[in-house]
Amino acid sequence: MRNVWTIFKREIGSYFSHPIAYAVIVVFLILSSLLAFTLGGFMDVQDASLTYSFFAYLPFVLMVLAPAVGMRLLSEEQRSGTIELLGTMPIPMWSVIFGKFLAAALVWLVALLLTFPMWLTVNWFGDPDNLTILSGYIGGFLVACCFVAITLLVSAFTRDQVICLIISAAICILMVLATFDPFVRFYSKAFPGISDAITSLGVWDHFMSLARGSFRLQDAVWFGSIILACLLGTSAILSAKRA
Repeated sequence: MRNVWTIFKREIGSYFSHPIAYAVIVVFLILSSLLAFTLGGFMDVQDASLTYSFFAYLPFVLMVLAPAVGMRLLSEEQRSGTIELLGTMPIPMWSVIFGKFLAAALVWLVALLLTFPMWLTVNWFGDPDNLTILSGYIGGFLVACCFVAITLLVSAFTRDQVICLIISAAICILMVLATFDPFVRFYSKAFPGISDAITSLGVWDHFMSLARGSFRLQDAVWFGSIILACLLGTSAILSAKRA
């Protein structure tokens, strides 16, 4: 764990010594609040649980911004050649991967915590179920971690951060839209053979279950499986390159 902590501290220092983390957090706060007050009708629908006024729009913001945080994790290391340096050091590759993942996850934890004015507002005007709100925040954090893990996997393939961002965002967008009825009807006709596989990758149902305050084991297993699979895949790719 000491190696993980070393990599984690290095990445956190890198994030907050450059404007990228601050820029993403600010854009996230602006977009999530804007969607809540406009499309979500935050002041009109009297949704004290924040489920449909705030949380329902988080995946749409995260599907683009989460890859923006994770796109540099390995792409920059490969571009600058420091990945080869890490490969010569007596550090297990999983320590590098897990340390980088935790650093990016912490950025999103900070971003989500900074939306606390939403929570304060609903508690000021009403008597919400704060456990449901907490469940929604946990769901949002798991979605962010899932998208970061996907971006980490993609970044292991390329040195170009822009390519990593485009491919990762495309995958995340597909995962968000995979269980929306209009898209389900479209790809069921266009790709009948793999429509079930596409639907199974959809993040929406698992996230909304948490946003409604229902913490199901199958949702935790789904998020954990996606994150673990991406981290293991990243480790396999880097180990192959290291060899």
